[in-house]
Amino acid sequence: MKNKFIIVLAFIFTFNVASSQSILGKWKTIDDETGNEKSIVEIYEDDGKVYGKIVEILTENKKAVCSKCDGDKKNQPILNMVIIEGLEKDDDVYEGGTILNPENGKEYKCRLKIGEDQDTLQVRGYVAFFYKTQYWKRVN
Repeated sequence: MKNKFIIVLAFIFTFNVASSQSILGKWKTIDDETGNEKSIVEIYEDDGKVYGKIVEILTENKKAVCSKCDGDKKNQPILNMVIIEGLEKDDDVYEGGTILNPENGKEYKCRLKIGEDQDTLQVRGYVAFFYKTQYWKRVN
């Protein structure tokens, strides 16, 4: 009887840990058109909101700047640039903020959600009813 109780507790603990996997941490971005790895984005929380910044560039142009960006990000280095801003948790998704595409300088509404395998992050940028989804991989 005692062994069954321990097994049940272990199962419950494992299920709770797996189902509450955090989006915080480092994620490898994958170009959805070429399949090439592009960068490592660190997702972090600050004052109750979620942000993401590029902490490593995996392509040849490691000193790239955001030449097509507007405002204070114009011509700034892409490395260490905050590209995800102001997301808040709503059930199992994070939304209400924005994501910047440094390649074209455009900013989109953003939604993040952990995939079923816990090591995939669904990243969706959208304008009105049009959206594009990428799948990033967790960096261990």
